[in-house]
Amino acid sequence: MTQAGEPVAKAQEPRGGLIWSILGQYGTLIVLGGLFVTFSVAEPKAFPTSQNLLNVLNQVALQAIIAGGVTLVLVANEFDLSIGYQASFAGVIATGLIAFSGLPIPVAVCVAILVGAVIGLCNGLIVTKLGVNALIATLGTGTVVVGINYAYSQGQPIILPLNTEFTQLSLARLLGVPIAVWIMAFVLVALWALLNHTPLGQNMQAVGGNREAAGLAGVRVHRTIIYAFVITGMCAALTGVLLAARLGSGQITGGDGYLLNAFAAVFLGSAALRDGEFHILGTFIGVLTVGVGLNGISIMGAPIFINFVFSGALLIGAVALSTLARRYGPRARRGY
Repeated sequence: MTQAGEPVAKAQEPRGGLIWSILGQYGTLIVLGGLFVTFSVAEPKAFPTSQNLLNVLNQVALQAIIAGGVTLVLVANEFDLSIGYQASFAGVIATGLIAFSGLPIPVAVCVAILVGAVIGLCNGLIVTKLGVNALIATLGTGTVVVGINYAYSQGQPIILPLNTEFTQLSLARLLGVPIAVWIMAFVLVALWALLNHTPLGQNMQAVGGNREAAGLAGVRVHRTIIYAFVITGMCAALTGVLLAARLGSGQITGGDGYLLNAFAAVFLGSAALRDGEFHILGTFIGVLTVGVGLNGISIMGAPIFINFVFSGALLIGAVALSTLARRYGPRARRGY
């Protein structure tokens, strides 16, 4: 207890609080800038060109779409480990419907995306109605999807003729920019608007922040979580369709590798501008960071195993940075 007239000592800030505040808001931007400068110096004739930067956008377009969907699930404080399997299955479904059933391309694409929505619905129902942990539920669902994928394709890739309207989804350009980049921009803007300017998006944030409080405030928690899984499934399916168009075939494991990079991008994005919060703009910055890193490594001629080492290390670093920024950043000091 202080004596009368004595000044009350100010509460001391945690050591390194300022550093964590900066890292929490600008850590990913610092990493992105560092990678860009490093590769520009190492490969000045190949990396910092306008054509290569456009290639980077084209390369990350599909990753950004699937990562944007994952962002919604993480905002709602859930996980989806089935996204890669969903993407693979959607690509196989789309190409199969075109090659085997003769369906028009728009119909085949819509059916594939609808399949993604149904898988997302199943994930949401299992998590909310059956009370199964999201990690276990989505891993189990993804494994079932793999089995169905093999049964439908007979274990073989479904190859389409080159230069069809379907492959033009990947090859065509509009105003000199690949169609995939335009689709990515549309999807990310739509997800950003949904998350920030619709009641559903606000409910997702409320559920992710405090599920019990959101329920007491009248938010239909289960329905909100189900919607998040459904939209994530649709984004994964769209990614798979575009990947199949890019490859000219439906590959059984074509989209499986998107899981790691998608989560790395989203967690990296949480350390961009928002103090450890998941958000669409941050996810795009995270996707760019991953894409720039992989592109630079490729240009430098590094062995293929370096890509996996880089992606895994980036995921670990992203989650650690996000966690520490939340723990020691200004939001933690204010008691949030």
